[in-house]
Amino acid sequence: MIVGVPTEVKPGENRVAVTPDGVRELVHMGHRVLVQSGAGLGSSLDDASFAAAGAELVTAESAWEAELVVKVKEPQLSEFGYLRAGMALFAYLHLAAYPEVARALVDARVTAIAYETVQRPDGALPLLAPMSEVAGRMAPQIGAHFLERGHGGRGILLGGAPGTRPARVVVLGAGNVGWNAAWIAQGMEAEVLLLDRDIDRLRWVDQIHRGRIMTLASNRGVVERSVADADLVIGAVLVAGGKAPVVVSEQMVASMKPGSVIVDVAVDQGGCIETTRETTHDSPVYVDHGVLHYAVGNIPAAVPHTSTYALTNATIPGLVELATKGVAAALASNPSLTRGLNVAAGAVVNDHVAEVLADLPSAGLVDVVASL
Repeated sequence: MIVGVPTEVKPGENRVAVTPDGVRELVHMGHRVLVQSGAGLGSSLDDASFAAAGAELVTAESAWEAELVVKVKEPQLSEFGYLRAGMALFAYLHLAAYPEVARALVDARVTAIAYETVQRPDGALPLLAPMSEVAGRMAPQIGAHFLERGHGGRGILLGGAPGTRPARVVVLGAGNVGWNAAWIAQGMEAEVLLLDRDIDRLRWVDQIHRGRIMTLASNRGVVERSVADADLVIGAVLVAGGKAPVVVSEQMVASMKPGSVIVDVAVDQGGCIETTRETTHDSPVYVDHGVLHYAVGNIPAAVPHTSTYALTNATIPGLVELATKGVAAALASNPSLTRGLNVAAGAVVNDHVAEVLADLPSAGLVDVVASL
């Protein structure tokens, strides 16, 4: 199969969807890999390393003409013209938050497989997990940066100092993002509250961290009180493939102390804070109700070398399977990849995405996979 790897064009996006080692795996299996020249430069991976692994260096147009196109982020408006029937796309899509992308994929009859909804039988999201871990680990350091007075914050050191209180960090959601955020924040010696509705998950965190992270069962009253007292709120609520639920209302944001900071990691699924609107790495924050909001939709792109390797470690096995078996056969034989299918045959086939984007044509996942 011919696999195309275009350069990412989303603002601030410096990751690349395949490393030279990934190229080597694909070439070893007999596939052609077309990498757009310069695609890896943002991740400190030069063209020579891709060529040495067996890639053909090409233009953007040639990379997009491949049978299977692999990306990091969803196609941007400038890339919609490359979409066509017969193409398979493997990338983060987050279609519930980007309806215009979903419509473009449906209209072009692309077979689109989303990293974030590839799901194992035990419910784990193996292709989402590595970037959730990176984003979670970055969230406290981002919050610490913007809590500094010179960057608009309250002037609070996350870990405090002897004789002073540390910052209070409230993490909403104890999944991969939230747990990693809480872990790093407590390592920075902040006072950390981790909220979730899953008591078993909170029990696990409590056992691992032995009380260094305060775990609280989440409900509206607990969220209201916790957010009002927080110096830093990290939004980490996930619905696989769907739109993130809003758990912090505008009224709750208005109750926060001036100069407090919100980092809404869930922004690429619409955000779990009512006042969230997506920002970019070039202009990452804005102030609403006196509170700094950081809502960059591709947080891991700030550390692209680390993120590229963490991501491709997880995606390469699925990519090799799609290329080697063929997309239809791979989807039919691998239930985890099947759950990743979001759009095919001119319809939305993921239930969570279809529920949010009710104006787009939808179809049953099993029926569509069988017809590919």
